[in-house]
Amino acid sequence: MKKIKKEKLNTNFQSNSKSSINNKDIKSSIENSDVKKPLKIALFIDTYYPMIDGVVLVVDNYAKILSKFADVAVFCPKPDDKKYKDNFSYKVVRSKKISVFFLDYNLGIPQFDKKFKQAIINFNPDIIHIHSPFNIGKMGAKMAKKLNIPLVSTLHSQFKQDFYRATKNKWLTNKLLAKTMKVFNQCDECWAVNDSIKELYENDYGLKAPCKVQQNATDVKPIENLDFAKQRMKDLFNIDENENLFLFVGRINALKNIFFIVQSLKIVKDKGLPFKMLFIGSGQDIEKLKEEVKKLNLENEIIIAGRVEDRNDVVLAYARADLFLFPSLYDANSLVQIEAATQKTPTLFIRGSKTSSTVQEDISGFMANNNVEDYANKIISIMNNKDYYNKVAQGAFDNLYKNWEDVVNIAYKDYLKLIKDKKNKNKNKI
Repeated sequence: MKKIKKEKLNTNFQSNSKSSINNKDIKSSIENSDVKKPLKIALFIDTYYPMIDGVVLVVDNYAKILSKFADVAVFCPKPDDKKYKDNFSYKVVRSKKISVFFLDYNLGIPQFDKKFKQAIINFNPDIIHIHSPFNIGKMGAKMAKKLNIPLVSTLHSQFKQDFYRATKNKWLTNKLLAKTMKVFNQCDECWAVNDSIKELYENDYGLKAPCKVQQNATDVKPIENLDFAKQRMKDLFNIDENENLFLFVGRINALKNIFFIVQSLKIVKDKGLPFKMLFIGSGQDIEKLKEEVKKLNLENEIIIAGRVEDRNDVVLAYARADLFLFPSLYDANSLVQIEAATQKTPTLFIRGSKTSSTVQEDISGFMANNNVEDYANKIISIMNNKDYYNKVAQGAFDNLYKNWEDVVNIAYKDYLKLIKDKKNKNKNKI
């Protein structure tokens, strides 16, 4: 369905052609602040590489860009893989951890790690930015209070959903949520990934700390050579270049509504629309997904690729796909929908989902009701209307494609303001 442009593939996915940032912006911010040295920025996250999810990618992009003009350290748990070695342009400090069998990731235990605590003190940050409210995030909040420096948090997730899914108990869910909000309410400022998440935290979760919207972005560049992408998907997954291709990228976990996708595609197949569906990602429910595909007799249509190690191949999959299927009711504002938009691949969401709140229906994305029949019918309708599809595909690119350089530049200016405000507040106490 996409138009083909025969141009050389640019495989540099670390910069972005829509960026308006330049070094003068950062230099001006530094010169006009009270900071006369490289800022020391500490980022705290409860899971990190080699585990990959959207929050990991957010922190990595913050750290990569900030480390060009600041001293950056990421504080996170140790990985399971003992052979894994960190290789970043910024510092990574690892805490002791334990493995939890029902989670996709490890649980850091910094409270039992004296070396980890001492590493934070030795780093002597000017500001701490937490990206989770659990053990590592709590340690970040504790150290910000101890060092009397600003504390920022990004609100990435719908934690009430997580807690209820794990406990199936409303009372326990509310208790866990209250503990979580104690961490966020210690912050000098919270950053919600969209307006809908800001409203959720303020109106339902009990957020009292100041909150603003700071949207996510991508480091991916558009690919113009669609011929190359088509050939690569044929080589990797035997997908013919003229087949309708649908795509999901992310954790293979029931909370992402992956079984909803498969059940919808069963209807699409039964109604006669030919397609291939590609799932890219790993997770605890991958075997269950394979069983569901087999049960619904979709083994010829659905490819479960697992984790694709080469980031370039993931981007080529976005470029080759006709439609990104993302019926998640869990995500707050997923990076994958932005990455898809970068390649003019529009996303089909569930109407009213938090992650679709930055999207305008039929302008920058597609919406369907929360049932498999309606979702399936919407897929068929989209694929049978080329003009409708092309309009929304272009709208997704124009409206959703944001680059990390611009977003992090805004964040850096906010850091400077928060540091200045904290110093003034401390002076007034004397």
